[in-house]
This record gives sequence, structure tokens and C-alpha cells, in this order.
Amino acid sequence: MPAVWLKQVFAGQVFAGTATVASIVFGSALMLPSQAEAQGIPLIRDSEIERLLNDYAQPIFRAAGVGNGRVAIRIVRSNVFNAFVVDGRNVYVHTGALMQSKTPNQLIGIIAHEAGHIAGGDMAALRARIQRDQTKLLLLRILGIGAAIASRNAAAAAAGDELVIRSLLAERRAQEAAADQRALVYLNATRQSGRGMLETFQRFQRQEYISDTHKDPFVRSHPVATNRLSLLRRRVQQSRYYGAVDGPQLQLRHDMMRAKLTGYLESPGSVFNRYPRSDRSLPARYARAIALFFRGGRQGLNTALNAVDGLIRTRPKYPYFHELRADFLMRSGRAGQAIGSLRKAIKLDPRSTLMQVRLASALLATNKKRNLAEAIKVIRRAIRTDERNEDAKSSAYRVLGQAYYKSGRLPKSYAATAEAYFIGGRIKQAKVFAKRAMPGLRKGSPTWRRTDEIVSFKAGR
Repeated sequence: MPAVWLKQVFAGQVFAGTATVASIVFGSALMLPSQAEAQGIPLIRDSEIERLLNDYAQPIFRAAGVGNGRVAIRIVRSNVFNAFVVDGRNVYVHTGALMQSKTPNQLIGIIAHEAGHIAGGDMAALRARIQRDQTKLLLLRILGIGAAIASRNAAAAAAGDELVIRSLLAERRAQEAAADQRALVYLNATRQSGRGMLETFQRFQRQEYISDTHKDPFVRSHPVATNRLSLLRRRVQQSRYYGAVDGPQLQLRHDMMRAKLTGYLESPGSVFNRYPRSDRSLPARYARAIALFFRGGRQGLNTALNAVDGLIRTRPKYPYFHELRADFLMRSGRAGQAIGSLRKAIKLDPRSTLMQVRLASALLATNKKRNLAEAIKVIRRAIRTDERNEDAKSSAYRVLGQAYYKSGRLPKSYAATAEAYFIGGRIKQAKVFAKRAMPGLRKGSPTWRRTDEIVSFKAGR
């Protein structure tokens, strides 16, 4: 059984099994980032949250030598606490980790630990180790079976498996301890405390002795040995920045993130219990405004809009309140009314490509020809601005394809749709649309060349 699990993990599949090598050692750490959409990882995008996570991560990434946009934070929609890396380009963080981390420092500590894995090349080392051990495991299994035949002792058949598993676990534990120490270097370099990281691992150490079924995935993929935790505690307490605390504005942004996620991901009843009317803080009002919309009813939209308008009066220059207002209107089928709020939001945060894509979508939803040219202009600008983010580009190209289709420019519509499918890892569908586009594109143009590359693409090249 362990040999089968190892082969399945190496093939790029994700398991949340119990006491298997796949779940204990790797979790979902071998998923290729370009396969995220195709493999069904439920990623979510949000301008406000991504801006905050980027502010948390970039100083750490620079200290780790992986800065300048080389590594991105991806948000996975899941209520369990987990964070993991897949290679040297992405750190995946579950919404459960975002919501359960009470301070910025706790979440920054998690990001620093994952950056330690990237800087140490741990995923590449594990891939190489698995490839190497596939042959070793097979040979040891054959020897074990031979011993079993000779001695009629079936237990000997598993001896080879056990040797490889123990070796892999030992290597993984060493990697975890090394990632801790690298994380502390990055935190010290950015004058931040390691206390948040320590608090997280102390919290999860209590899960070490319960059934794997009830453990958070973070515990299964980040085993916390007692001696490792003791070393981490000692190093954290020795740091000159041990007493450093998060500033009030950063803590407020963190609380706003948690409130927003609660409003969107939990039931209205749960939101009102967690943020009662007696709580007049900005995060509480934020969460309740979202819950009011999702509670629905005859007055649901108007009540929610009134709550958002109150937030805007409190902070008129906060772009994400205007974006929230637009979201409620678009979800209610009032795209035309959402355009003004989106324009205000983009004026306040011109770097947000997500809001630009949203504006283009709203313009298209009006079904007015006069809005098509602006929609195309906005979406093309968004693609140029966020060219490194494949998730954003995939969504943007879909909208661009719709805009070209509505304007009657079918070859360009097919080309944009092909690009969206290609970025999302759906190569077969990408080729279908690329072939449709080619005859109508000007030969030698940039769009023609890119579409021709999709037609000629061969997987594994």
C-alpha cells in the first residue's frame, strides 16, 4: 500500500488520507501550480485580501532571496487550517488559516516558514527523492517477498516499505526544522517577532497524539516533534525582536480580512453571532453588511446597501467598500448601477486588476454597444498590468473573449478564449478555439503567433 500511495502522489494527485505516507509527508505539496484550475483546487481572488497578504509576504520573500514577484500567495477556499508550497513559485494558504490566525504576526510566521521551504529547495529535493526511491522501494519489496517465501513470514514483505518510509519521514522532519530556522532569519531581518510562528506550532502540537482523521492538514504535512519545538522556542525567545508587536493599523487590516471572509464564507446566522449589533467596530460592521445581503429577503439588498453606505461615510477613500457596494449590485442583476462604484474603487486603487476585470464584466452585462470599446480597453490594460498572475490572466481572457464576441470580432474572441483555456491547463479545449481563430487572424501578428503556439503546443515539451 505505501508504494501505491507514493506513486499516486508523485503523479500529482491530492489526498487527505489518514495514516498514509502521502498525507503525513506531503499533503498536496506536489501539485503543479499551472494545474491548479484543471485539478480543481478551489482558488479564490480578492483585491483587498491579496493586497494585505502581499504586504505580509514581500519583505519576507526579499529576505529569503525569492522576492521581486517570483513567488505568489494563492488563497484556497477551505475552512481547515493549512498552508503549503508546491514549488518555487507559489505559497498556498487556506482561508481557514487566514480566519484562524488572530494576529498578523501569526500569519506572517506561517508565510516565513513556507518561504523557508522554497529557499531550501525542499520540494525539488522531495521530488528527486521520490523518483530515486521508487526503484529502491521496488527492489526492497522484491527482497522482502523473497524473504517471506523463504521464511513463510508475511511480515517480511513490508520490511522494504518500512525502511523507505522511515527514511522519508526522517528527511521530512529535518526539512521542517531547517525551514523553522530559515523563517527566524527572515523574521529577524525584517525586525519581526517569531512568537506568532511559535504560537501556531504550539497550538498544533496538541494534535500530534490524536487520530489522523481529526488532524488539520497543516499538522499532517508539518509534523511537530518535541525537540524541534523546544529549539524553536529557545531561538524565538533569544531574538532581540521577541517583544515586537503588530501596529494597530496592520491589526485592523487583518481583522477586516477575517471579517470579510466570515461574511462571505459563513452563514448569516453565524456572522451575527460572531459580530453582534453591540459590536460597533469597523470589522464587525463590515461582516454584518455582507451577512445582511446574503440573508436576503425583500429588503435584503437595500438594507445591505445602507450598511455599506454607512461604511463609506466612515471611510470614503477605502476602495474596497465601494467594491463591496458594486458586488452587491452585480449579484442582484444591476450591473449598470455597479459601474459608478467600480470606477470609484479603481480610482482609489488603480493597481487592482481584479476590479478592472469586474468593471469590464459590468460594462458587458449592460448589453449596450457603446460600452464594448471601453470594456475591451479596460480588460486589455488589466492583462498587461497583471501579466505574471496566471489566475488573473485566465479570468481576464475569458472576459476579453466575451467582449470581442459581442462586438462581432469572432477570430479575436476565439483567440482570447483559447488563451484562457490554455492558462487554465485545459489544453484540448484551448487547441479547439485556437484552430477556429487562426484563419481569421492576420498572419504574423502577435495574436496570430501566440495562437499558433497554442495549436502547436505538445504537453511535456
